[in-house]
Amino acid sequence: MTAALFQPITLGNLAFPNRIAVAPMCQYSADDGSASDWHLQHWMNLAMSGAGMVTVEMTNVERRGRISHGCLGLYSEANEAAAKRALDAARRVAAPGTRFGTQLAHAGRKASCRRPWEGGGPLQPGEDPWPIVSASAIPYDEGWQTPHALSEDEIWQEVDHFAQAARRAEHAGFDFIELHGAHGYLIFQFLSPLSNRRADRWGGSLENRIRFAVEVARAVRKAAPSLMLGIRLSVKEWVQGGFDVYDAIEVAKVLKGEGISYICCSSGGNSPLQKLPSGPGYQVDLAEAVRKGADIPVRAVGLITEPRQAEAVVAEGRADMVALGRAFLADPRWGWRAAAALGEEIQAAPQLLRSVTTMRHWVEQA
Repeated sequence: MTAALFQPITLGNLAFPNRIAVAPMCQYSADDGSASDWHLQHWMNLAMSGAGMVTVEMTNVERRGRISHGCLGLYSEANEAAAKRALDAARRVAAPGTRFGTQLAHAGRKASCRRPWEGGGPLQPGEDPWPIVSASAIPYDEGWQTPHALSEDEIWQEVDHFAQAARRAEHAGFDFIELHGAHGYLIFQFLSPLSNRRADRWGGSLENRIRFAVEVARAVRKAAPSLMLGIRLSVKEWVQGGFDVYDAIEVAKVLKGEGISYICCSSGGNSPLQKLPSGPGYQVDLAEAVRKGADIPVRAVGLITEPRQAEAVVAEGRADMVALGRAFLADPRWGWRAAAALGEEIQAAPQLLRSVTTMRHWVEQA
């Protein structure tokens, strides 16, 4: 009997060969938003990982929406061409049925920062910082820039940036788009009552705070109707008075009505005061709650690292898929290892078939 993790699934109009997803992971290695040779090898590697769903990293819809100078974007013709180059190469080596998506985003008040290995935190004078924007003029933390609160006209300009990036994603050849509504970036800055203190129709009630996400989803679907659309959402802020599970369920219901086909259930990222729990699969309960409360397919993510752990999440009906990030960085053939551990066929490229017996031996010895 086929393991639950290796059963096919259809999200929207798109079929996937298994329930394993590569979570989007920033590489901080782009050139003014354009994918580099690093992305070429990275995406080709992920294409052979055994995951049926590969979501490339947070891809920003305008230059000032980048976290850092090295962040990926789809705001120019050069960005689109570079993404197509890397994606075409990945498709040439991908396992049959592998689907590729990009995560469209805007960092908002968390933009204009150093790369993690350069210390993180806000860019300082002399490091080419840029002005940042958000739902309200509230800095992320002490010592961070105070963002400009977007006006009504500027909000619609941001919605249009998402639409333009969606068209570029379609032209580059992606199969689906994931909106980044998590980790304290712009869409979530509008959703959270901690970062959105607006008194107009874009703030206040949850109905108003969700408006930006709804308008972005509508614009993206209109701009790229052939692409399946999902969203990553911080289901819980882990801060008193912040966005919580019951809010996320209502947001998921509304976005489902707008054509969102899945929710990737993450958490946190919008406040330095957050108190996140730790431990394997610490966010799976959040995915399960959204799945049951909104009746929408969900992707569980967060410290899911072992094949049998991932299998249990899907087999027990707690989530429809699992997404792994750091595990794929540590083991680019994690999907093969999961297949070996669960007694499934390893889908290896012919050039790599000699490695299959070694992979199975490693699993047996573990």
